[in-house]
Amino acid sequence: MALIVKKFGGSSVATPEKIKNVAKRILSEKAPDDRIVMVVSAMGDTTDDLIALAEQVADTPYQYAREMDMLMTTGEQVSIALLTMAFRSMGQPAISLTGAMAGMKTDSAHTKGRIIGIVPARVHQELDKGNIVVIAGFQGTDPAGNPVTLGRGGSDTSAVAIAGAIGADTCEIYTDVDGIYSADPRIARGARRMREITYNEMLEMARLGAGVMQPRSVEMGQLYKIPIHVRSTFTTEPGTIIREEYTVEEKSFIIRGVTHDEHVSKVAVLGVANVPGVAHEIFSALADANIDVDMIVQSLRSAESNITDMIFTVASIDAPEAKQVVERIADKINASSVLIDNDVAKVSIVGAGMLGSPGIAARMFGALSRTKINIEIISTSEISISCLIKGGSVKEAVNVIHDEFFPDAH
Repeated sequence: MALIVKKFGGSSVATPEKIKNVAKRILSEKAPDDRIVMVVSAMGDTTDDLIALAEQVADTPYQYAREMDMLMTTGEQVSIALLTMAFRSMGQPAISLTGAMAGMKTDSAHTKGRIIGIVPARVHQELDKGNIVVIAGFQGTDPAGNPVTLGRGGSDTSAVAIAGAIGADTCEIYTDVDGIYSADPRIARGARRMREITYNEMLEMARLGAGVMQPRSVEMGQLYKIPIHVRSTFTTEPGTIIREEYTVEEKSFIIRGVTHDEHVSKVAVLGVANVPGVAHEIFSALADANIDVDMIVQSLRSAESNITDMIFTVASIDAPEAKQVVERIADKINASSVLIDNDVAKVSIVGAGMLGSPGIAARMFGALSRTKINIEIISTSEISISCLIKGGSVKEAVNVIHDEFFPDAH
């Protein structure tokens, strides 16, 4: 007997026919004693369609963040109800639960909430009745009972968190790709599928743009020690397992993957004094607005003037608000101007093997220089190196870097 959480994304449940196919697949693979919890996203492009609806009644609908959450949580409710109906029409007892009904508790950061706890009593009750429990991903409720969505990739986070809370044996993430690759296979020639990857490496890849997993979902897996199996909705082949340590021989690769993120913007705060407290003013104001900052560089214009420029990156969706936040404190920090550049992208390499391997950064920079791609900002961690480049160079950059570290891939 196994307790399994299975998450299906929007492309997997995009049409009524696909929903029925998901139900058939689950029933065909289910052992008699298996207890199954499903976590489901909104159908296809439903979330984008709901955002487009909001934009037709308000120019900047995200300023009404609570109402955006009220709107967007309806998408998952459609898919969980339809999937439950599909199961029941096939003779399988099932019940649908919203995030609130499943006990998903969040903070009050509308449109990008964080899970603060799960009380899965109702989930256990329904499993004990013999039901497949179908839960709406991407959503929970704050202490006041307001709906809160979990941001991009939030359904993955919901699934892994629920798996941890109910003590599941594994969490399977079904998507439109058949695992995790050394680079986006839609962009990189010869991208190779990994059989396994560690939580730390996957977390870094997800944080740096590997869209197949959301960083917080990997954090949840690591927290609860839940193996995450990323696999395809459309085949029965095994995919990639994310776990604490390798159990197969994949350690020979110094670099595990090349990632890219085109959903970034560069913010330049120009002409600020190079004195203590300025960086604190800028980044504490951004933190108060719940805006995550990634790459940061401070460049001194000249030693004589003691004037500096503060440059950093944020998610593109946060760029307009970031600009407003900094402009509000511009007089306080004596900034001459605040500029936004949306024509940028981030390319990164990730791998625990780079620790103790000199020359990795030089090889990455050399690959970019050979194709005349300029690097605007560089940032590093123990297991990653990231470069900010012009947005139009992403495909070429990913390929030349991938060819450098995976020369036998194609």
